[in-house]
Amino acid sequence: MRAFIVSRLLQLVVTMLIVSVVVFFILRLSGDPILVVAPDFFSEEQIEQMRKFWGFDRPLGEQYITFLRKAVTGDFGTSYLAKRPAMELVFERLGYSWLLAAAAAAIGLTVAVPLGILSALKRNSFLDLLITMLSSLGTAMPSFWLGLMLIIIFSVHLRLLPVFGALEPKAIIMPSVTLGVGMAARLSRMTRSAMLEVLNQDYVRTAHSKGLMQNTVVLRHALRNALIPIVTVFGLQLGWLLGGSVVVESVFSWPGLGRLMIDSISVRDNTVVQAGLIWFALSFILINYAIDVIYILLDPRIRFQ
Repeated sequence: MRAFIVSRLLQLVVTMLIVSVVVFFILRLSGDPILVVAPDFFSEEQIEQMRKFWGFDRPLGEQYITFLRKAVTGDFGTSYLAKRPAMELVFERLGYSWLLAAAAAAIGLTVAVPLGILSALKRNSFLDLLITMLSSLGTAMPSFWLGLMLIIIFSVHLRLLPVFGALEPKAIIMPSVTLGVGMAARLSRMTRSAMLEVLNQDYVRTAHSKGLMQNTVVLRHALRNALIPIVTVFGLQLGWLLGGSVVVESVFSWPGLGRLMIDSISVRDNTVVQAGLIWFALSFILINYAIDVIYILLDPRIRFQ
């Protein structure tokens, strides 16, 4: 257990260090943000003073060391435009992103697992073909297109749901469904594959021969042993929901971290972009570590090694 925690912490530190290097240098090499935020009437001398104030006049290596030293304490600098700490802006939007990800994950799990089990139990039937076809359609369907279709149907024509924002509780329905459909499609395919592999095992046939009810065999014996790959895909999808819902948040004007990142990138507010990207990476890594722990709870044969 102790060796597991130490190894994971070392991996976390190394991974975040690599992420910080990539994020910092790509943003720095993409251009001078001072030229974007400086007013048109500023002289060269005033622009140079701004560059010196924000520290862009120093060598890149020195800038990175300063950035890393402050980032360890949670200080990612001040937003060029908002004139507020970058991490403070990130935390303001983080709750909305978590809420959207949780709602989408709940929809994905609720739909995917039952459909995947049903598809495996009815293998090669019309129902299996229909579920597989819908899963393929959901996987191939772009999230922004689905979001626009939902807006046209439920907001423009039926006038049942708000088009954008998060001013009322039902505003989360369309963005969460948009994200949940893609997750359900990918997760149902994995559930079907995992269940098909488990249902052919000897212990499942033994459970049937003992006269156990179908539901007991499927849920207690088969599903539990099929959960490892399902949980793996779910963890990857959840990490994607936290960091990859940028397009959906933009379509629905959802005030989450993804929308903040798009707005910050468009105006070259590098401090906010850095803070957001680092947080996305950290969230994804922590989710993967949580999945590793869940493996052990699901299968006692797995040990901390």
